[in-house]
Amino acid sequence: MNLFGKNIVLWVIIALLVVALFNIFNDPSPRNAGLSMPYSTFLTEVENGRVKNVTIQGPNIKGMTDDGRSFTTYAPEDSTLVSKLSEHGVVINAAPQEEGSMLMATLLSWFPMLLLIGVWIFFMRQMQGGGGKAMGFGKSKAKLLTEKHGRVTFEDVAGIEEAKEELEEVVDFLKNPQKYQRLGGKIPKGVLLIGPPGTGKTLLARSVAGEANVPFFTISGSDFVEMFVGVGASRVRDMFEQGKKNAPCIIFIDEIDAVGRHRGAGLGGGNDEREQTLNQMLVEMDGFETNEGVILLAATNRPDVLDPALLRPGRFDRQVVVPNPDIIGREKILKVHMRKVPLAQDVNARTIARGTPGFSGADLANLVNEAALLAARKSRRLVTQQEFEEAKDKVMMGTERRSMVMSEEEKKLTAYHEGGHALVGMHMKASDPIHKATIIPRGRALGMVMRLPEKDSYSLRRDQCLAHLAVAMGGRVAEEMIFGHDAVTTGASGDIKMATDMARRMVTEWGLSDKLGPLLYGANQEEVFLGHSVSQQKNVSDSTAELIDQEVRRFVEEGEATARKILNEHVDQLHRIAKGLLEYETLSGDEIKTLMDGGDISRPEDIETPVDKGPSSAVPEADGHKKPGGPGLEPEPQPGS
Repeated sequence: MNLFGKNIVLWVIIALLVVALFNIFNDPSPRNAGLSMPYSTFLTEVENGRVKNVTIQGPNIKGMTDDGRSFTTYAPEDSTLVSKLSEHGVVINAAPQEEGSMLMATLLSWFPMLLLIGVWIFFMRQMQGGGGKAMGFGKSKAKLLTEKHGRVTFEDVAGIEEAKEELEEVVDFLKNPQKYQRLGGKIPKGVLLIGPPGTGKTLLARSVAGEANVPFFTISGSDFVEMFVGVGASRVRDMFEQGKKNAPCIIFIDEIDAVGRHRGAGLGGGNDEREQTLNQMLVEMDGFETNEGVILLAATNRPDVLDPALLRPGRFDRQVVVPNPDIIGREKILKVHMRKVPLAQDVNARTIARGTPGFSGADLANLVNEAALLAARKSRRLVTQQEFEEAKDKVMMGTERRSMVMSEEEKKLTAYHEGGHALVGMHMKASDPIHKATIIPRGRALGMVMRLPEKDSYSLRRDQCLAHLAVAMGGRVAEEMIFGHDAVTTGASGDIKMATDMARRMVTEWGLSDKLGPLLYGANQEEVFLGHSVSQQKNVSDSTAELIDQEVRRFVEEGEATARKILNEHVDQLHRIAKGLLEYETLSGDEIKTLMDGGDISRPEDIETPVDKGPSSAVPEADGHKKPGGPGLEPEPQPGS
């Protein structure tokens, strides 16, 4: 029975009790007790000899007259009553007084108060979510994790070996503490897992619970904060009390930034409920009282907002970074998720890993799931490499919109736009190789070009930035060259935005402008009070801001000029690429090279979307899917949008 049904039943029972007690209170005497008679009339009837027999039960008297009528009366303390009845020949019966009537009277007198107390307890339980005691506001909501089903161990965690080693040491200390204590070593009191969303921080914590044979409590950072002042601090105390009783144990707090933010940043002087909760947590982790055997694990993707007192050694002694995996890590993660998927012989996890730079563990899990769904949709028994390639395109670029009706003019314009991107990318040595170009609408774009980083990169060189700018402007330049100045569309808005943002970062953040030098130029900041801008803080002078705008414009215009030069010199190749896109809709990197060299494409009729099998095709990067260290191309919006 759900919670709503339980509430309905409870209220029905309360209503029935109220009605029953109300009836008893209004009519406590039995219905068949007879006519109520005044005591004076009763004495008169006795003296006249009309009363046949009576039953005396305390002050209550029941009897019957000589004509067969029954009656009841209430007698005061009269010591002569029995003698009078005997004188007139009345048959006297005596019975003990009923105790239930006294209890009923007491219950009726206390019933309103008991009802109020019951209703108050009911509402208190509802405010606690129905799972706590009546006064359990300050009780911790930490749950003891028992991995009876779906147990996760370190074998299920891959791609983040360094982070796993840190936690393996914690588990080993709990199993064999003498190994470390004999050299004076102490286990860290707290371990903070830091990393982008989807990298496996919570999965790491679950694996610790599966490996360590100690109690494992789990709680969310938002579970501490309530609308009542002091509740969060009380829950922190109760949580550590539970930990002490079950020591050695591990307590895992997910999304600790919900309660561990900088103090003094709130309204009202910072004396709010969240900060009181944080203060209590600081004291419990490293205060006068020591919590031996209680290890605190926490996870967050916002370490920059945490209070410095929470991050210092003695509280969180270790900060374990859980980054996005590299190519080796991605291959291991894919193999973990492929265990439950029936795979065909042509599936190569290494190739898929090389084709997904910048993917997190959650992205890779989604990729495997999408491939399995695509294979099931085709009623296949095994998942092939083709499903993985289609799933990768779907995750990177969006779902194909083949039902979208495009005019021939729009198709031709899109083909030349994407052909311009691809051609400039092919001729720029610093650009990542082209993996695929398509004019099939995906997501919000009419067409798209996927580029291939040769390997995982974590920074960008100057020539790579300039190549990105040239490739981004290649689509707009191709439109202008083929269709004329007046026929240029708004389809390059995403390209222009990407190029402008990259050029501005080159000037203000990366120090790649010779005129402005290796300095950081921040944007102007507005001071806001109660939702209104009260002042504006200028970080650069007016002359410097003007120079920044000039340099940004110069970088973008140089990229446009480079793209125009390449397209003018190889306009015949642009026509061949555009013609191929119009005919096949999707071209692989090798097919684009074949067209540029003047060759013809030979493709089996049963293959709808080619998969590039060349060495450079193993590492695709979709436009708009950013790789670590630098942005890629934004997906081009639809021309005319």
